[in-house]
Amino acid sequence: MNGQDFAKDWRALSEEVITGMKEWRLQHPRATLREIEAGLDERLGRMRARMLQDAALASDQADWAGEDGPACPECGRRLERRGKDERHLQTHGGQAIILERRYGVCPACGAGLFPPG
Repeated sequence: MNGQDFAKDWRALSEEVITGMKEWRLQHPRATLREIEAGLDERLGRMRARMLQDAALASDQADWAGEDGPACPECGRRLERRGKDERHLQTHGGQAIILERRYGVCPACGAGLFPPG
C-alpha cells in the first residue's frame, strides 16, 4: 500500500470516528465526561488499530524484501521460506489486529521465525 492509499483510507476512518461520535453524543445527551471519553477512546482505538495494521503490513519485513531472508536468531544461517501465516495481536487499547507475514525455518537448527514489523 502506498502513502496515497493510506491517506484515503485513514481519512475515511477519521470521518467514521467523527460521525460515530456525533451520533453517539446525540443518543447520550446526559453522558458524563468519563462516558464521553470512553466512547471517544473506543472509536479512536479502532482507528488506531487499523492504522497500525496497515503501516505494519506495508513494511518490507512483511514479505522478506530481496532474495535473502532473515538470519536465524539462534545460529545465524539464512532461513528458508515456508509460506505465509497470520499473527493475531492486540494493541495497547485492546483492539485486535492481524499481521500476515512470511514464516521461515532454519535448515541447520530448525528454529522458526515470524518476522516482526
